[in-house]
Amino acid sequence: MIAVPIVDIFNEKVKIGEKIKVTGWVKSRRDSKLGISFIDFYDGSCLKTLQVVVKEKIIQNYRKKILSITTGFSLEIIGNLSLSIGKEQKFELLSTDIKVVGNVKDPENYPISIKKHSFEYLRKVSHLRSRTNIIGSISRIRSDLIYFIHSFLKENGYLLVSTPIITTVDTEKSSKMFCVSSLDLNNLPITKLGKIDFSKDFFGKKTFLTVSGQLNLEAYACSLSKVYSFGPTFRAEPSNTRKHLAEFWMLELEASFLDLSELIQLSENMLKYVFKNILENREEDLLFLSKKTGINILKRLEKFIISDIIQVEFHDVIKILSRMENNLSSKLIEKDISEKQEKYLTEKYFNNSIIIKNHPKGIKPFYMKLNEDQKTVASMDLLIPPLGEIIGGSQREEIYSKICKNMKEKGIKKKNYEWYLDLRRYGTVPHSGFGLGFERLVAYTTGMKNVREVIPFPRTIRNAKF
Repeated sequence: MIAVPIVDIFNEKVKIGEKIKVTGWVKSRRDSKLGISFIDFYDGSCLKTLQVVVKEKIIQNYRKKILSITTGFSLEIIGNLSLSIGKEQKFELLSTDIKVVGNVKDPENYPISIKKHSFEYLRKVSHLRSRTNIIGSISRIRSDLIYFIHSFLKENGYLLVSTPIITTVDTEKSSKMFCVSSLDLNNLPITKLGKIDFSKDFFGKKTFLTVSGQLNLEAYACSLSKVYSFGPTFRAEPSNTRKHLAEFWMLELEASFLDLSELIQLSENMLKYVFKNILENREEDLLFLSKKTGINILKRLEKFIISDIIQVEFHDVIKILSRMENNLSSKLIEKDISEKQEKYLTEKYFNNSIIIKNHPKGIKPFYMKLNEDQKTVASMDLLIPPLGEIIGGSQREEIYSKICKNMKEKGIKKKNYEWYLDLRRYGTVPHSGFGLGFERLVAYTTGMKNVREVIPFPRTIRNAKF
């Protein structure tokens, strides 16, 4: 007999009286003096638990088997679905056979007991924390966010491209990268200059874990028109904040014959599509998380859907912030705005999601297209309160001479990027793209304040236990 997902029961896909099998884990057990036990049972397919009624006169070895069951036991249960007499649930399963698949050794010290646990504690038991309601809800929403992103891009003609994890280039140029090597650390080959000889390494050169697949993605955009990638990205930056991870997932998108204004519209359309579908398909989990966080997540997403994202020029942002802080203008010309300033703009001044566009060329990467003023680039950063930047993108510089000039000004050696420059040598086209930090999107959608709660096994500085 094939097991029925509990979500199908609550979606009324199973007939009352039907004999079914369910598989999963025990949330809790309570007993009556009448030889009847009630097991709250879950399988992860939804937030709800299924009440299983166990009667001593029906189940063999009731006292030895059933009364030893504790939180965390895994079971196979066969029974008949019934409408519940109690008010707490609509359905219950009248069990006719129960098989203990896995028990819990030392139940008194079970790490995921039914009591409330802090997020800090749950991170220490990341291999077990998905058994809690809150991480279960986050996980289901995360899964659906991925699905709806893929659905939107498929509907809009985008092709999924698998970009390499191991790379030789630093797309962001400011990032610290994880070096990948198969060399013996106890017997490293050394050059005459006293440096590690990476020509003896597996790839014959120094290689890294990718910080972005953008450059590779651009190559396919220049022949397949609309492409995207979705995968892990790595930054060896010692940031120990609520918004940063050493390993995180990125959605990256590139499209030929797309300008900045069209890119901005695409990013807004995508987020609204995703949020609309999450509201329609994950209401139960969203309501639960709203209660746990004290944030009305449904209202947050609904507001985003019906509101237009405010677009503001970077030079106008400087003027706004200058009124908030003395002598700020000159500082902002040389560097991007801070997290504190992002919060002021999105939560106080505009009280809305905003897109800051056309940044000074000095604070942005070499591949961004120079505007006609020769001072700014065709860039965009989408900021959502309270998380800040969630999408960053630009129109790419497609003219060979101009991108070479950009590289020279930023001290970037052309020889490391000859293959990338070929895209400008052979049939170049205007194109644009963006990157979306997926964990930040999940955090926004679930009301989490820290991205470590929304990725199964967070990788941060000094933390790679699991």
